[in-house]
Amino acid sequence: MFDQPIVMLDFETTGLSPVAGDRITEVAALRIVGGVVAERYVTLVNCGVRIPSFITALTGISQRMIDGAPAVAQVLPQLLDFIGDDALAAHNAGFDARFLLAESERLGLSPRHRGLICSLKLARRMLPGRGSYKLGELAHALNISYRGAAHRAEADAEVSTRLLLHIGESMQRRYRCQAIAPSLLEAINRQSAAKVPDFLGRAFAGH
Repeated sequence: MFDQPIVMLDFETTGLSPVAGDRITEVAALRIVGGVVAERYVTLVNCGVRIPSFITALTGISQRMIDGAPAVAQVLPQLLDFIGDDALAAHNAGFDARFLLAESERLGLSPRHRGLICSLKLARRMLPGRGSYKLGELAHALNISYRGAAHRAEADAEVSTRLLLHIGESMQRRYRCQAIAPSLLEAINRQSAAKVPDFLGRAFAGH
C-alpha cells in the first residue's frame, strides 16, 4: 500500500506541553511496511518526574510503573535509531513531534525522520463530515476495535495505524492506485479539505 515504510508514533505524557515541563511516560513506535506492522518499539519511560494522579486515572500508568521503567537517556537513542530516516506519523502529529523534539534536545540528540504525517488531518480531509476526529470516536465510527486499553501508547498507535491503512485503502479504491508515497500523505495534510479531490485527481492522473 505505502511505497516506503512509515513509523506510527504515540506518546503518553504527564501533560500537554513540553514547554510547561511535561515529560513522556510511555512510547510506542510501529513500523508499517506495505500494509502491515513489521516491527515495533514499545516501552514505559522514566524521566524522573512525578506522575499526576489524573494521568494515572486516565492512562493507568502509575508512579511505581514509571519508577521501574528504563531511563529516558536509554530510551530516546533507541527510539531515534528505530525511527531512523523513515517517515513519521501520529494522530495529532504536532503533539507527538513536539515531545520527540523536546526529549531529544535534552539529550543533545536530533530526530532524523523524513517527513511528518498527521492521521487526524488526513481523516478530516479524506473522511469529511464526521462528528468527531478524536481517535477513539473515529475508531468506533469505522469499527476499528482497541486490542488494549485506550490512552496507552501501543493500543493508540495500533488504532492510528489501522486508521491510516483504512485511509490508504479508500484512496486505492477511489483512485485505482497501486502504491501511495508518504510524501503524498504529507502533501494532503497541507491542502484544505475542499481542494483535496482535485489535488488527488491530478496526483493520480495516468495511474
